[in-house]
Amino acid sequence: MQTKINFNAGPAALPPEVLHDASKAVRKYANTGLSILELPHRGKEFLDIVEESKSLVKELCGIGDAYDVLWLQGGGRMQFCMIPMNFLPQNGSAGYIDSGHWAEEALEYATHYGDVQILASSKQDRYCHLPEWPGNIPDQLAYLHMTTNNTIYGTQYHHVPKTSMPLVADMSSDIFSLARDYSQYSLFYAAAQKNLGTAGLALVVIQKDLQDKIVRSLPPMLDYKAQVKENSILNTANVFGVYTSLLMLRWTKDKGLEAIEKGNRKKAHLLYTAIDNSPVFTAHVQYKAHRSLMNATFTANTPENEAAFLHLCDKNNIAGVKGHRSIGGFRVSMYNSVSVADVEFLAGLIEGFRG
Repeated sequence: MQTKINFNAGPAALPPEVLHDASKAVRKYANTGLSILELPHRGKEFLDIVEESKSLVKELCGIGDAYDVLWLQGGGRMQFCMIPMNFLPQNGSAGYIDSGHWAEEALEYATHYGDVQILASSKQDRYCHLPEWPGNIPDQLAYLHMTTNNTIYGTQYHHVPKTSMPLVADMSSDIFSLARDYSQYSLFYAAAQKNLGTAGLALVVIQKDLQDKIVRSLPPMLDYKAQVKENSILNTANVFGVYTSLLMLRWTKDKGLEAIEKGNRKKAHLLYTAIDNSPVFTAHVQYKAHRSLMNATFTANTPENEAAFLHLCDKNNIAGVKGHRSIGGFRVSMYNSVSVADVEFLAGLIEGFRG
């Protein structure tokens, strides 16, 4: 069977090199005589994997020893819980920017632990643009939470203003996709199944100073400080997930962040140009400065044309372009692993489609 072009939002496409090395490790990892799936999670070989991955994260983010790097289970939703558990006092408040489905879900989780102030939202416009950045952020807030890229609606912050408030960011769908100052964030996290590897794992990068502001006693599994102390190995770690993320980090470093961003901008330009020039399709996000480099969302002018284009994609071995159920239409995810050639091919189908 011919390999499909994968535009799924997550689990997402992985580079051929990463798939090759991961599959080799499943048979036998290095000189251990064991599969990576059998590797002891407290053995030297896995500890070496963890340490190299942490070092690469710090290098790619341009941050130093003021931060700790964690690999945790539970995906992004677990971080929706752990952040307010650790940092939102029962009688305190945290600020949230509501820019899409996952941002809204994060703030809803936080309401279980304290007061949440929605400082800005674009929900009233079906998230077709980013909300205006809040001008006066209350000083008493425990932290400010934001989502840098919104996969379902196709918006992305290309620039984030500086703030004196502890800034917490969900970067699940755009980490390492473009240049940014990671040092302005007190904590950032990313579910791995987009630009970082396979599902079942989340990267968390947290300032050491922030760990001293944990507000309640928690079981060790839910306590950032305890996880740091145990090097993310409080329980049996997701060995294969961390190893695949290490392969992705090596691939990212080899490509270089500048080249990756250049490629992502080229892919986005190709696709959005095809959509904007089409008599059939309309982009969900009309304000170009807010468009995501990672997830382009658009609709067809009739249900018949929507069905016909999905059929055309299927005939051409293209997977994952059907839009999220909450918005419909189409969604094309152009994560770092997706090639310019693959996007160029899809853009050609869009340009030639007349229904």
